[in-house]
Amino acid sequence: MGYGRLQPSDPGGSSRSMGDQSPPQQPPSRKSKKKLIILSIFSITLIAAAAVSAVLLIAVRSKPAAKQSLLHRQPTQAISDACSKTRFPSLCVNSLLDFPGSLNASEADLVHISFNMTLQHLSKALYLSSGLSYLQMDPHAKSAYQDCLELLDDSVDALTRALTTVAPGLGGSPGSSQDVLTWLSSALTNQDTCGEGLADVSGAVKQELGQKLKDLSELVSNCLAIFTATSSNDFSGVPIQNRRLLMESDIMGGDNADVSRDFPRWLGKKERMLLALPVAQIQADIIVSKDGNGTYKTIAEAIKKAPEYSKRRTVIYVRAGRYEEDNLKVGRKKTNLMFIGDGKGITVITGGKSVSEKLTTFRTASFAATGAGFIARDITFENYAGPQKHQAVALRVGADHAVVYRCNIIGYQDTFYVHSNRQFVRECDIYGTVDFIFGNAAVVFQNCSIYARKPMPSQKNTITAQNRKDPNQNTGMSIHACRILAASDLGPVKGSFPTYLGRPWKMYSRVVYMLSYIGDHVAPRGWLEWNANFALDTLYYGEYMNYGPGGAVGQRVKWPGYRVITSTVEANKFTVAQFIYGSSWLPSTGVAFLGGLSV
Repeated sequence: MGYGRLQPSDPGGSSRSMGDQSPPQQPPSRKSKKKLIILSIFSITLIAAAAVSAVLLIAVRSKPAAKQSLLHRQPTQAISDACSKTRFPSLCVNSLLDFPGSLNASEADLVHISFNMTLQHLSKALYLSSGLSYLQMDPHAKSAYQDCLELLDDSVDALTRALTTVAPGLGGSPGSSQDVLTWLSSALTNQDTCGEGLADVSGAVKQELGQKLKDLSELVSNCLAIFTATSSNDFSGVPIQNRRLLMESDIMGGDNADVSRDFPRWLGKKERMLLALPVAQIQADIIVSKDGNGTYKTIAEAIKKAPEYSKRRTVIYVRAGRYEEDNLKVGRKKTNLMFIGDGKGITVITGGKSVSEKLTTFRTASFAATGAGFIARDITFENYAGPQKHQAVALRVGADHAVVYRCNIIGYQDTFYVHSNRQFVRECDIYGTVDFIFGNAAVVFQNCSIYARKPMPSQKNTITAQNRKDPNQNTGMSIHACRILAASDLGPVKGSFPTYLGRPWKMYSRVVYMLSYIGDHVAPRGWLEWNANFALDTLYYGEYMNYGPGGAVGQRVKWPGYRVITSTVEANKFTVAQFIYGSSWLPSTGVAFLGGLSV
């Protein structure tokens, strides 16, 4: 999974050299560079306005300028208290002291002030980084550079939404503490992904970008910690934050319609019906057909013509056929797009990009989606590069409130990149070998079949590689009521290729298997080290009432962070209702789901 993740082949599992990938694309064209600079200037302007608002909020308590000057480098008690809760307290204190108004702020005020200050740093980094396209870069460096620009842009957006939620006077939309946590967690993941892509490149771009990006991850981490400490929910814990348990009627949408019970309420009645209806009865906004009998012949054209920032659901029907197109991506501005195919194995979106072509893992995806509200139904996503090409992503999703329903996701190493934000995956068949479900989303897999394939000689199969890097991130993988199976090519030789439930990519890796069937191809110890003792006492790996020949826990690893879950209260924290707050958004998608542990 991820950048530089080597396939597990040695007895202790491979270490990660953070740069197994290669880079690809061109630096931004003059047109896209100009667009980025304009976007950055706009972001900085917005932040400046936010800063003014923050100062106004505390202006009534302003002290005389002379006294402020004398106290310039002396933190107030509020700053000291807030920063003591962070992972990077010295940076926290110094950065807040430099920000207007912080010396007169209460600890509550410091929440939005810290967001505002971090947003300014991110926007400045995006603006300065977008001007580096003149540097000479080899293909790998170009790939990592483009990743960082895209991820910085997404982080500016995430911090802007978080800021306008905690300081609603700035004109933003109301949101919940869970929304803020998700957006901050996503921004931190974005910076982590950027850094991983740069880790193995060399030359001026690495050095220059390194300067521009200095301290960004730490600043976002500090925002997470300060917000967590002052919010009403406890988000800091391992195993997971405590949350209000929801009544079954809340989760499933009440007593009335069967549709409300079978299909969640998280998008609206229209989306519920769209996911329940046969394809023939759906009125698509755009039809893609290779034979020319639709609106467009290519998926790329359909995405280009879809509206931006739409609050209305746009349905793109992709007729039967095999579609191989470069860089298929539903970008952040393309919100609420729903892709419907004619069925698994019938509508196939495919590609063969891999890190062997000097691309980052992030850039290898046959299909990628970051626009909020993304839904895919009845489609196969495939990467055919093969095991010898190492990291090769079939589907990458970083969209918030995303649903992948009744799809095939087929590859070998790094098949499904659940990159960030909140995701729900239902009734999908997922195939792979090494780290084939990886990323740092808050994601629930439900009623899926997860198939380990035959890897290359000397390799081990690892199903998950979760990369939560900060204890305050609300991310992790919940695999609930699924089937963990051996693919047909692995079955006859499963004794030669052990399969593990996961290995910890980052320090606070979090994965839970609940009420799932586990086949006998899974090794009795269950889980694999990443590298020696790394993360074994900080990860959270749990199993709850799994069954099948591979489900016995008597010989499982004895790591401090591994647990056999015996409490239904603890297990419930990883259900749709509590882990991804599905009662508020999932029902409207129309995807059937279990809100709690069982019906």
